Amino acid sequence: MHSLSKLFFKSDVHRECPKDPSVNPQCIEFEVDNWGISQFIVDTLVPAVGVHPFPLNELMLMVASVCRFKPGHIIEWGTHLGKSARVFYETANHFGLDVAIHSIDLPDDIAHQEHPGFQRGMLVKELTGVRLYQGDGLNMCREIAGWIAPTERALVFIDGDHHYESVLRELTGVMACLPQANVLLHDTFFQSADSGYNVGPYQAIVSALSSAPRIYRTIASHTGLPGMTLLYQSV
Repeated sequence: MHSLSKLFFKSDVHRECPKDPSVNPQCIEFEVDNWGISQFIVDTLVPAVGVHPFPLNELMLMVASVCRFKPGHIIEWGTHLGKSARVFYETANHFGLDVAIHSIDLPDDIAHQEHPGFQRGMLVKELTGVRLYQGDGLNMCREIAGWIAPTERALVFIDGDHHYESVLRELTGVMACLPQANVLLHDTFFQSADSGYNVGPYQAIVSALSSAPRIYRTIASHTGLPGMTLLYQSV
């Protein structure tokens, strides 16, 4: 991986990733040190999780969100093999952040084409700070929300069923039970109907924001599939 890193970073500009890559934290706009985070991704994350299902631009958004918001809790659903949970774990570990990661997946007796079976959470099992659950993502999120103090910040990562109705239910549910949370959603790329893509998650975000009780800003990695969107309220 060192040789791969050298392809990205010329020796004369190579530098250590800052311990806190959040930039201008006193300002209202989202900003991070993109070079420092890129180096961490190339050196640490890609060897651990690869670039599928999260390509580099999505890994950037996931890592940047954790570094910028410094959540005390990350709640996600769609554990599968544990890649997203591993991204959050490696990020928190590298940047010295104290984060509890709650990862939820379907029960074993629920049939779904992406059900991981016995491989569920294989990349994060027994890692300190990562807690695995099985159940309905939103219902479990509501339960976990009851354990979080009002002063603690949460980051929610939604990557479950990708139907419009499911994403709309989950996103509006999160906005209600964790009103201070920032939210990442996966598979949110929008393309015109000629593509034949499922744009339900994108449309669900539009619908949820149209009636959201708070004003959210958005950052989206929409250069192509699968797409990721960050909804945040303040930095």
